[in-house]
Amino acid sequence: MNSTRERVGLYPGSFDPITLGHEDIARRALSVVDRLIIAVAHTSTHDKRGLFSVQERVGLIREVLEDEERIEVRSFEGLLVEFAKAQGAHLVFRGLRAVSDFEYELQMAQMNQELWPDIETIFLVPEVRYSFLSSSLVRQVATLGGDVSGLVSPSVLKRLHEKLGGG
Repeated sequence: MNSTRERVGLYPGSFDPITLGHEDIARRALSVVDRLIIAVAHTSTHDKRGLFSVQERVGLIREVLEDEERIEVRSFEGLLVEFAKAQGAHLVFRGLRAVSDFEYELQMAQMNQELWPDIETIFLVPEVRYSFLSSSLVRQVATLGGDVSGLVSPSVLKRLHEKLGGG
């Protein structure tokens, strides 16, 4: 009897809002795992001012990635490693846009491994056209009335306009 274990990965973050860069990382992570859980954090490890509630972010991500049946979206609170254990996930995916991301992400990966040695972090680099892109930047530009249509999916753009009163 073949008892091959399903490879489950987590892609954690705030996703406020999900960008085309996030989508790129999530879709490429599927080449490594059988199932990917996008883990939307209730609290951020960075000091960020949110735009969308956790429930809104979960809904937006589900809408944007509805064509990927191997992707699930869940919110979580507390330590990522505890959430990973509960989901049976041993792989964590993180996107690295620039060298400046690496130091922070490396520290997080090492702490997670200290807390649970069975977890591994895989760093993925986004497509070059998304290498500068962050949710914070999208929020800032959209708040100031700038065009972010090339940075987020159409459904996210619509919700940004609704939220910010621009459409």
